[in-house]
Amino acid sequence: MNTTLYQRLGGAAGIAKLVDDVMAAHLANPLVKSRFEKIQDLDRAKKMAREFFCAGSGGPEAYTGKDMLAAHKGMNISEQEYLSVMDDIVGAMGKNGLGDNVKIDVIAILYSLKGNIIRV
Repeated sequence: MNTTLYQRLGGAAGIAKLVDDVMAAHLANPLVKSRFEKIQDLDRAKKMAREFFCAGSGGPEAYTGKDMLAAHKGMNISEQEYLSVMDDIVGAMGKNGLGDNVKIDVIAILYSLKGNIIRV
């Protein structure tokens, strides 16, 4: 039986926990913490991340935020920052007991967005 990435991430509840852990990792990460500390509405940022993960992984939720290019325009994010954020996400997936097959699928999606995030 084929399961969606959404199901393998634990559905809405699993994704919510993952996003909380990812944001906590970003706020503790010396390379990117200053960017995340500047976010005025962290709850909204988490909501957008949850929607993005849910919709992007095959869940029923709609993503109501900006596209990746618009969301990151003018931020001048470096390759090092991008990879550091990826490491945080992979670490959070490990913390949440997600298997390598899930990590590989998420990493592939995130890499497909790289051009809309770095130095735009």
